[in-house]
Amino acid sequence: MVVEENVALARHTTIGTGGPARWFGRPETVDALHELLRWADERDVAVEVIGLGSNLLVHDAGVNALVLKLAGELAAAHVEGATLVMGGGAANAVGLHRARTAGLGGFEFASAIPGTAGGGVRMNAGAYGIEWRDVLIDAVVVDASGPRTLGVEELGLSYRHSNLSRGQVVAGARFRLEPSSPDAVKEKAGALLARRKATQPTNKRTFGSVFKNPDEGPGAGRLIEECGLKGHRIGGAIISPRHANFVENADSATTADCVAVMAEARRRVHEQFGVELEHEVQFLGPLELPSL
Repeated sequence: MVVEENVALARHTTIGTGGPARWFGRPETVDALHELLRWADERDVAVEVIGLGSNLLVHDAGVNALVLKLAGELAAAHVEGATLVMGGGAANAVGLHRARTAGLGGFEFASAIPGTAGGGVRMNAGAYGIEWRDVLIDAVVVDASGPRTLGVEELGLSYRHSNLSRGQVVAGARFRLEPSSPDAVKEKAGALLARRKATQPTNKRTFGSVFKNPDEGPGAGRLIEECGLKGHRIGGAIISPRHANFVENADSATTADCVAVMAEARRRVHEQFGVELEHEVQFLGPLELPSL
């Protein structure tokens, strides 16, 4: 078991901000992951997982926790019959490639989600009307007591939510797909990816969607746009001129800059529309938005 200390996290996140992890591990097997989780539990150390870093905002002072990035077999993917089997750290793009090569459809929506299988389980990721729970069979979840296999109901998947708590890590997931042709999968995934590129700042440094969409009415991006906040800047962070539910690292932004523009957007939306936006991005370290 290898545990590194004081590892910079900014290079592991898509927004490129944040301080170091007090401890850092790269488990490659379920046994190695279990050993690291037991190590943390014995020392009363919090555990965080960073995946591809696309839905994370890390405190500028860092995080006093064991931060894990799954590797090896925990970041691989393969197909068994009509089932896509992915490690928790496997990129969605890798899973889609394996499915396409095997002539399996149903995972094309993941082309619009720049994350991992495990991150998708934790937040029930989704795009264009399809969510993880629509195709997920089960997931292997590991904590200090060992691995367990949990089904969709046991995971408690709902809109951008699961019942998983910190200290529980998704080591793997299985998805039920349907026969298709590689060309059909490629065409559908390509169309969704083109749609994403046309509406989102995919060529900028962001952490993905900032706020969850409200249960009713316009989406978060539309509400922020209606407040006239597209292009609003604090420090090096700017509300994307292309899609208002994204924050871009325009020029050496800090996490504090990102939180400040998020807080302003949330305050203005609440003031103008009476809607209380809930952040979708995950916070690592002692981060929080001010009360409204």
